[in-house]
Amino acid sequence: MEGYEILSTGTQPQSTAVSAGHLIVSQLETAGIRRVYSVPGESFLDVLDGLHDSSISTIVARHEGGAGFMALAEGRLGELPGIAMVTRGPGAANALIAVHTAYQDATPLVLFVGLIPIVDRGRESFQEFDINAWFGSTAKKVVTLDDAASAALVVDDAMHTAMSGRPGPVVIGLPEDVITHMVDGGQPVKPRALAVAEPSVSAMTELGERFAEARKPLIVVGGEGWTQESSDALVRWAAASNIPVAADFRAYDAVPHILEGGNSYVGSLGYGRSDALASRFDEADLLLFIGCTRSDVLSDGYTRGLKAETIVAMPGDTLGHFGRLDQQIVADVDEFARALADQDFTTGGSAQWLANGRDEYERFSTPRADGGEGVDFGLCMEVLREEMAADAVITYGAGNHALWAARYLPHTSANSLAAPRNGAMGMGVPAAVAASLMFPDRQVIAIEGDGDFLMSGQEIATAIGYGGTFIAIVLDNGCFATIREHQERHYPGRPSGTELTNPDFRQWAESYGGHGERVERTEEFREAFRRAVASGKPAVLHLLQDPTTRSPKSSDV
Repeated sequence: MEGYEILSTGTQPQSTAVSAGHLIVSQLETAGIRRVYSVPGESFLDVLDGLHDSSISTIVARHEGGAGFMALAEGRLGELPGIAMVTRGPGAANALIAVHTAYQDATPLVLFVGLIPIVDRGRESFQEFDINAWFGSTAKKVVTLDDAASAALVVDDAMHTAMSGRPGPVVIGLPEDVITHMVDGGQPVKPRALAVAEPSVSAMTELGERFAEARKPLIVVGGEGWTQESSDALVRWAAASNIPVAADFRAYDAVPHILEGGNSYVGSLGYGRSDALASRFDEADLLLFIGCTRSDVLSDGYTRGLKAETIVAMPGDTLGHFGRLDQQIVADVDEFARALADQDFTTGGSAQWLANGRDEYERFSTPRADGGEGVDFGLCMEVLREEMAADAVITYGAGNHALWAARYLPHTSANSLAAPRNGAMGMGVPAAVAASLMFPDRQVIAIEGDGDFLMSGQEIATAIGYGGTFIAIVLDNGCFATIREHQERHYPGRPSGTELTNPDFRQWAESYGGHGERVERTEEFREAFRRAVASGKPAVLHLLQDPTTRSPKSSDV
């Protein structure tokens, strides 16, 4: 183990033998992991046994997809990869959705998968599958622990890989016989230090020259690694430099939307963006992407923002970037934002260019009535802006219900949004469970559609079991609204395969031991929300929405 420092736990002699499964747990403890999310399986019993006396909390989910999404949210909102543990075959299949989401979203995640014994490989034994074939195309690394003595090294490498460069998921296969093998003197290793890349002087000089020549510069932020300090510093610098700051799809918590002396945020691109911002993206003559790239959704299917001079600053490769790339700066997001804020560039942006963008954003993000019968969610957003905590964590899965939250709910705290950038349904409730466990003193709100909610809503039981508290606001319009909207556009008058039959979510929540309310009129929402907050329980507000309402009412911006 040359190059690694062996750590003594102080609780057992160096010569004491320990199982590989227990050594895995010790390495996770050494890395600072506080929670693992799991659905148990007989294939990794020795790891579960190691967790019995561990400082790590084992959060038992009700479905492997839920466990994966909880770990994904932990990786998104925290400083370390989220950790999930599932069993072979069926369990691994259920967890694949979280791995795909972590890969496309560039979120650090480590998934442990129990496997069949080595001796049974290649016999199509019970729940056997090819872990490399399944995960190889949607993970940064897939490795199987075939050598018990390497357990600590494999875990440390996985943690390092998940966080380094462009973050992402790593999958570790655990043959059930190997993890029971004893390792003489088995000890955790010192975690490998992450390389934090700072932008070079020459790169910043070149960037300054580009800004000086631009007349309509635009910064687009996204990805992971933002801190409150770097976020605030960037938007204040941009405001002083007359440069609008937009955000990548579902990454708009990277910078504060409202900040004294730094109101340069002009909205998020991608699905649900304003037409005005899309036009501004096209009109820009210089685009600086920080932590993200000109990807599919951000560019309206590779059709917008293609002509401008383009700089990409991010810690790893530019996977997903399309079109022009004039300068690439390899740098940690936090370090780059701080360095940029320290520059005294002469920029060509005008005060009017920024003011117009900010005005368009404020008009677009001001809640307005949607009309129709039942609960008007647009007006509920106005109430929610007044009632929710300033540092609230917002979660949601995929679907049209998320358009209201993305458009109307302001974020002022870095890392306050956990939502799938790859469009995976079912993330909202599991992410809310994880967020409430990570931040027990912060308010957590899950914005849900009826379709998204029942994909993983049973994880409310997990929250109750471990003391998590959040409020799920469920829009019920009786259909998969995103797909129905596409049908209405392309196959008018022929809805097919998109209808839903829903329970009374109030009674459903109460049956789990949570707080539930049925809201049928807009004017009932404020007090219902207040009662949900006061309940101190996981709460579900069941909002009956006009079944013909698909998305927030359009506007002129």
